[in-house]
Amino acid sequence: MGRQMRRQVVKYVFYKVDPAWRRLGAEEKEQGKKEFQAAVERHAAQCMIRPYSLVGLRGDADFMLWVVSDTLEPQEALGADVFRTGLGKYLHMPYSFLAMTRRSIYVDAHSHPGSEGSRATIQPSNAPYLFVYPFVKTRAWYRLPKAERQRMMDEHIGVGHKYPSVKINTSYSYGIDDQEFVVAFEADDPATFLDLVMELRDSEASGYTERDTPAFTCIARSLPDLLEAIG
Repeated sequence: MGRQMRRQVVKYVFYKVDPAWRRLGAEEKEQGKKEFQAAVERHAAQCMIRPYSLVGLRGDADFMLWVVSDTLEPQEALGADVFRTGLGKYLHMPYSFLAMTRRSIYVDAHSHPGSEGSRATIQPSNAPYLFVYPFVKTRAWYRLPKAERQRMMDEHIGVGHKYPSVKINTSYSYGIDDQEFVVAFEADDPATFLDLVMELRDSEASGYTERDTPAFTCIARSLPDLLEAIG
């Protein structure tokens, strides 16, 4: 066997801010935000951390941290530090999706240098939007012959290639979280992503989807801007 490719731990952590936070005095809120930012910055050497706002977009989440690390332990340490901050005392975590990178078994006929699916490391772009959801296939999918699954995935991948401005990041959760995959699409325009998903619904492989919700629309923000947005 050849040398195993490097793998990464990927986590999408969604936070909801308790309404009591907004009723605090300005000084206490400012201190809590400074502590939160310092906690995130302390872990930047071990983790890729990207903040996203969902303020006003969903009722059950206000912001998300996309965190990538080489092992599980930095993810745990970051989570613990966040909850120790003044802001952390007012945070709930309604959703958290844990996954790992690995090479897709379906990309050989489609791969080109740097293509999604052939990589085992996350290489994010600077797109302003990120669309995230967990994904589960039906058990019937896994009983199909590999050649049959490949045929359907060829169609599925072909649809994706019609939307080159949308970049997909697929990570795998088998056995380490409730879903089988977490998919995160980076895009410059929500309308383009909407059109892509509508077209994918017509693909044959879509018939073997068991679950692909909840779905989150996230706006990229700097950490200071994100903290300002939450009040």
